[in-house]
Amino acid sequence: MSAGRILVVDDDPQIRRVMHATLVARGYEVADARAGEEALEMLRNGTCDLVLLDVNMPGMGGLETCRAIRSLHDGFDPAVIMLTVRNSEKDKVESLDAGADDYVTKPFSVTELLARIRAALRRVPAASDGAPQRIRLDGNVEIDFESRQVTVRGRESRLTPKEFQLLRYLATHANRSVPHRELLQAVWGTDYGEELEYLRVFVNQLRKKIEPNPAKPVYLLTEPWTGYRFRVLSPA
Repeated sequence: MSAGRILVVDDDPQIRRVMHATLVARGYEVADARAGEEALEMLRNGTCDLVLLDVNMPGMGGLETCRAIRSLHDGFDPAVIMLTVRNSEKDKVESLDAGADDYVTKPFSVTELLARIRAALRRVPAASDGAPQRIRLDGNVEIDFESRQVTVRGRESRLTPKEFQLLRYLATHANRSVPHRELLQAVWGTDYGEELEYLRVFVNQLRKKIEPNPAKPVYLLTEPWTGYRFRVLSPA
């Protein structure tokens, strides 16, 4: 049984060969592309579970490619890990803001990469995790956890898998402050805990998608120095 389907997108043939051999040896099905344009063409004609995407490529760069992946056909939401040689917080935030679930800085160890892949492929169970099946927020926002649909003022709002997992965990612990570390480890995995930029970016993205005014949130509230609280008045 396959551990998952991975598309490696990198203009360096040696990196593609090494990652292909490494991932196949761990039970993954692997395809590769040399550029963002080629990757998008492959994804329009098929699907995968995860994309390993180099940031710095000629032509369509990794950030642009990631945004394009997130706008592809409904029902297709692969995990995306960006591969980058830059390690500044600005570069990390840009990757996450483009729609990536995670990033890995080159050079990286095989152990680290495999751990990040496992974390990105994690899926929070759709049921029996304590989350209500459906929540309605002030009549404007409806979240159906069983079907994984979010409707905002009558229109569907598309969330990435990690955004939905974060929202689910917050909803499971509605109306209480959830610490940063708890959120990171619940959604990304036990190897995480200090990556506060992840939460800042993903919470901001969620606010843009569900809040009437993202600059003045009424549902997804910041608990200063502590974490976040999902405010729910009347579960459906």
